Amino acid sequence: MATDGRQFTAPEQSGYVGFANLPNQVHRKSVKKGFEFTLMVVGESGLGKSTLVNSLFLTDLYPERHIHSAAEKISQTVKIDASTVEIEERGVKLRLTVVDTPGFGDSLNSQDCFKPIIQYIDSQFERYLEDESGLNRRHIVDNRVHCCFYFINPSGHGLRPLDISFMKAVHHKVNIVPVIAKSDTLTLQECQQLKRKVMTQIAENGINLYSLPDCDEDEDEDYREQCRLLKEAVPFAVIGANTVIEVKGKKVRGRMYPWGVVEVENPDHCDFIKLRTMLITHMQDLQEVTQEVHYENYRAEKLGGGGTAPKKSRKPRNEETFNETDKRRPEGQQADISEREKQLQEKEQELRRMQEMITKMQAEMNQRNTPQKTQQNGEVKSQNV
Repeated sequence: MATDGRQFTAPEQSGYVGFANLPNQVHRKSVKKGFEFTLMVVGESGLGKSTLVNSLFLTDLYPERHIHSAAEKISQTVKIDASTVEIEERGVKLRLTVVDTPGFGDSLNSQDCFKPIIQYIDSQFERYLEDESGLNRRHIVDNRVHCCFYFINPSGHGLRPLDISFMKAVHHKVNIVPVIAKSDTLTLQECQQLKRKVMTQIAENGINLYSLPDCDEDEDEDYREQCRLLKEAVPFAVIGANTVIEVKGKKVRGRMYPWGVVEVENPDHCDFIKLRTMLITHMQDLQEVTQEVHYENYRAEKLGGGGTAPKKSRKPRNEETFNETDKRRPEGQQADISEREKQLQEKEQELRRMQEMITKMQAEMNQRNTPQKTQQNGEVKSQNV
């Protein structure tokens, strides 16, 4: 009984427990905590990477960007430039980290230009693994790369050997989203031809891109159609611009040309809206794939002693099957057991080979020390060979 005369009343009608309110609790907690996302942009200089990122998030991440001259680019090496900004929209906070790679593909010899990028991705996995294995795990900052926009030169007539080598080197470490830069330099027919050629080369080289999750059966028809259009738009042909132009009394972001205006946010002009929709609506899925596939592969390989652990791959949600024994066993223990069994088998094979060699050597020594009898002039004499 309340001492002040007030009585507690149930907020809902009779027969209602209230656990249907759990999603609202998760929503309030997530909004209060905020979200973290790391985006990496890779591509040669001059393709509009910085402009596109600023257009996507309506912010200026590179206020004091230094543009290198042609002489500086000769000796320039690939650097990792990470910029972090906190964006708030309708009370939701997003801690966005954009990792740029200036100098990629600008040198004449670009054979090892993507090694610093791979080292950065692995270092963020290593840092997260150390924080996860430490004593204080309540405030872990997730700086792992969740998505990588790879910019393709529109004048290259397809993928270059450097493009293929880079994507094959990192496709099992990060979610790759191919982007055709400066698509306003292409006609609609040329853009479609380039898209088909890029996807054909990606399939021929066995490169795994980020695939959008399959829609559930209970999803509405509009969402299904949106996912279908987003899948068909890969690789995304985009245009970036931060200039606001007035067209027919309406202010739009775009580029002014002598023949007309190219609107960035017009789906008929480019795939900018589709790219932003894919990134925003599937941001949580990009983080889950990074955690459950790419990070777990790195973690299993690390805990397995640096051996080649079996790679995980993403499967459609309706085809996931698990063994009950493996389900109950921790993943690190599975990797340790498989690595230990492999080492034991190698040692047994090595011991078997050594035993065969010892047996063969003993047989040869016995044969040399055995006296051989020869007969000369009717007498039998003993002779050591």
